[in-house]
Amino acid sequence: MYTVIGHPLTRTLRVLWTLEELGLDYTHDPARPRSDTVTALNATGKVPVLVTDEGPISDSIAIITYLADANGKLTAPAGTFARARQDSVMNFILTEVDAPLWAASKHSFVLPEDKRLSGMEETAQYEFARAMKTLEDMKGDAPFIAGAEFTIADIVLSHCAGWALSRKFPLPGGDFGAYLKSLRKRPAMQRLLARGTEKS
Repeated sequence: MYTVIGHPLTRTLRVLWTLEELGLDYTHDPARPRSDTVTALNATGKVPVLVTDEGPISDSIAIITYLADANGKLTAPAGTFARARQDSVMNFILTEVDAPLWAASKHSFVLPEDKRLSGMEETAQYEFARAMKTLEDMKGDAPFIAGAEFTIADIVLSHCAGWALSRKFPLPGGDFGAYLKSLRKRPAMQRLLARGTEKS
């Protein structure tokens, strides 16, 4: 039994979705970042945190990679070409899609007002749109972002797409847009939505 700590309107959603896809039992504490509960387990105060029998794990990518590897699902095996491709795509999503979303968020409500930069939203939207076009090209005709199988890379990309919508960033249309919408229709995500996870 795992315990997931972190409010679902954060990167914690990636962990909850992964656990649902894997069919694993877990409990969820929707603690906010930098709360006493979180800082007791992660000195950075950031969420998510996964509490395991061996101790806590922080960072959404570290957590979902651990869960996928431990269960041999949602990921290509380590040391394979498919895994290298998956990791390459994942790193691109993190540096070119997640990063501008986080930058826009920081400069709109996270940082102190005197540290925020005007115009960051426009720059972030430009970077996001350019990265999504690149991802569309990288995906090509494959069913999923890293190839033939649904992986944790799809979970992270879909989470970023939802984050973008909440910030009113335009999303791609066409086949790539349809692919992004299809990810939200997966049974695991539908179970989370039915429990109101994204509205907590």
